[in-house]
Amino acid sequence: MSVTQGHPRRWLILGVICLAQLTVLLDNTVLNVAIPSLTRELHAATSDIQWMINAYSLVQSGLLLTAGSAADRYGRKKMLITGLALFGTGSLVAGLADSTGRLIAARAGMGIGGALLMTTTLAVAMQIFAPEEQPKAIGIWSAVNALGFAGGPLIGGFVLDHFWWGAIFLINIPVAVLGLVAVAVLVPESKNPRGERPDVLGALLSTIGMASLVYAIISGPGHGWTSGRVLVAAAVALAGLSAFAWWESRVDEPMLDLRFFRDRRFTGAVAGAVLITFGMGGALFLLTQHLQFVLGYGPLEAGLRTAPLALTVVALNFTGISAKWSARLGTPVSIALGMVLMSAGLVVIAEVDTGGYAGTLLGLLLIGAGCAVANPAMAHAIMSAIPPERAGVGAGVNGTLAEFGNGLGVAVLGAVLSSSVASGQSLSAGLGSGQLVGAVAVLLGGFVAAGLLRRAERVSA
Repeated sequence: MSVTQGHPRRWLILGVICLAQLTVLLDNTVLNVAIPSLTRELHAATSDIQWMINAYSLVQSGLLLTAGSAADRYGRKKMLITGLALFGTGSLVAGLADSTGRLIAARAGMGIGGALLMTTTLAVAMQIFAPEEQPKAIGIWSAVNALGFAGGPLIGGFVLDHFWWGAIFLINIPVAVLGLVAVAVLVPESKNPRGERPDVLGALLSTIGMASLVYAIISGPGHGWTSGRVLVAAAVALAGLSAFAWWESRVDEPMLDLRFFRDRRFTGAVAGAVLITFGMGGALFLLTQHLQFVLGYGPLEAGLRTAPLALTVVALNFTGISAKWSARLGTPVSIALGMVLMSAGLVVIAEVDTGGYAGTLLGLLLIGAGCAVANPAMAHAIMSAIPPERAGVGAGVNGTLAEFGNGLGVAVLGAVLSSSVASGQSLSAGLGSGQLVGAVAVLLGGFVAAGLLRRAERVSA
């Protein structure tokens, strides 16, 4: 494989790994539309439903760093195949589950496969493309993320209109089988040539710390931020992540080399990624409520009306327009411009007349354009700041930041909504307040990341 030209079948391989990525992303949202059916047919209690959703996200978010490290050590192709096999098997068990316990266990198994797929797909993309083509490849990878966000509720709604609830999991199986065959035939193996020893304690501490942190964040709104459950989870997270940082600074072959954080490119991209996912995750959570409770659309109608956001991302990234803008403007300016567009979109949704869809549509188009420019630039900044042989860890860091920021955004902006309504504001005003807080976080993230990345460029120059 030529370093300057990339793998000869790189675009076909990118299509294969994006298909695997899309399956995982769809499963993040598709279950939400099946909640009424699960409640009725499996006699699931509210706590059961929460664990069906959370078992997947907790396992996936907790294992992202470990999965990325395993891919670097044992081979990214091997871990991609393992992830597809686990995800497909978990989907089969989930689709045929006859009890809530079995479905929750299957979802946890799917979370393991999802963590492997989320990290290996991006790591493989970085390996098979030459540096000049990486921004466009990451742009397409990011566009698939947007498709997963928009497509989950739509596909779930369609399937449930024609089949029973288990079908939303069984449709993953042919995709997983196709992916297994294609990966085995097409994807080249790559791994860290140093063959470092597994950092077992680091993997254990990062998994406990991240899973506990995400659990505290998603439990806070429902159980109260000062409840025993949340405080214990937060204490475990703090202890686990502190021990992880201490251990990684002392072990000879760390899973996550903390010296990466001395690189201004890396810290700039990390800071921006947390703030962008915080603002966007929370604001989009509020958007679905805005469409249903303020504008009066049903769940499927609301899903259709969020599609312009994803379609804008897809159009700008698949055509390569956003990659050309980024190459012309440079990474810092691209990130700042994308964040400004996204922030403006959130302000438009919050402030424009709530009686119709036109203002929301304009806001969605602005957010989509901003996502198309900023997200690939941010991911590329993180991945390019890490040595190529550690690409799996880089992808794990990128995925972990997205999970953390998104969960925190939903929790905090949800709390802003609740406190606004409790203080006497209308639901519409409360949703607007939450969107504005999200807009500020996104704008702040853009300028923080752009400033740090610009400084890093000057230092390296």
